[in-house]
Amino acid sequence: MRFAVVGAGAIGAYVGACLAREGQEVTLIARGVHLHAMQEHGVTVEGQFTVPVDATDDLGAVSGADVVFVALKAYSLTALAPRLAAHLTDGASTVWAQNGVPWWYMEGLESVDPGGIIAAAVPRDSVIGCVVYCSTEVVAPGVVRHVEGNRFSIGEPDGGVSERCRAIEAAFAGSGLKAPVAKDLRDQMWLKLVGNVAFNPISALTRATLGELGSEPAVVDVIRAMFAECGAVADRLGVQFPVPLERRMQAGFAVGDHKTSMLQDLEAGKPLELDCLSGALIELADRVGVEVPRIRTVHACAKLLAARSGTVA
Repeated sequence: MRFAVVGAGAIGAYVGACLAREGQEVTLIARGVHLHAMQEHGVTVEGQFTVPVDATDDLGAVSGADVVFVALKAYSLTALAPRLAAHLTDGASTVWAQNGVPWWYMEGLESVDPGGIIAAAVPRDSVIGCVVYCSTEVVAPGVVRHVEGNRFSIGEPDGGVSERCRAIEAAFAGSGLKAPVAKDLRDQMWLKLVGNVAFNPISALTRATLGELGSEPAVVDVIRAMFAECGAVADRLGVQFPVPLERRMQAGFAVGDHKTSMLQDLEAGKPLELDCLSGALIELADRVGVEVPRIRTVHACAKLLAARSGTVA
């Protein structure tokens, strides 16, 4: 099985390095000094291993790949999708590893697929969903720090269990990664989404770690209310949460001295992933007729923060 990783940053380079270390045929697609370092020295997973990799900035390298693992931020997909689709081999699978509500979740979601550009470009039968339970960061060009987790739950958008998903699961397992095939992938997506919608923008607005967010009772009350609003929208959509939302919230606080990905992006001067998180939640709430006033307020404040920080996507 041949893999191509589009967006070989922290998550993509880690996945690609693990696959390459165990002899899988994999091409990493990246850019800049990170790309040059990988081309010259391979990928180093800090404290664990270094492996030579095939790396390029040519998107055409996805041609011939059986599986294309897309690890770019959600706001990059609109520009990417038509170019990516032009190079896909017939029958290739595309695995979409983004935060928030995925573009394929529901037709016509402007917050995640403006104008339907992605859906129009990418063959629907190629799509495999992915919920990422892995934290990594690029600490130097070509060097990735694996913080925690190695699970990438995958599944067909319709909830079916396919042979292609089983084959990807096996390839990941042979590389020390977990890619369990989930019939309830949409429910898993929502469990992660609830935390991201609340924790991420509030951490960016306050510059607080997860543990610090949980130390202020008034902030905990706001976050709990945002969880409840997310839960109300999810309920209208028939979502079954695998664990209680209170438990999910407390587990987030228990992570402790950890900065959310949105706070890390803010500090690094990168665009903030708001539209696929709180933006998409608001759009879904409007569709099903649920009021989400706290989420709207936090989203508006975070959008202003992004604009004033020059980090709008």
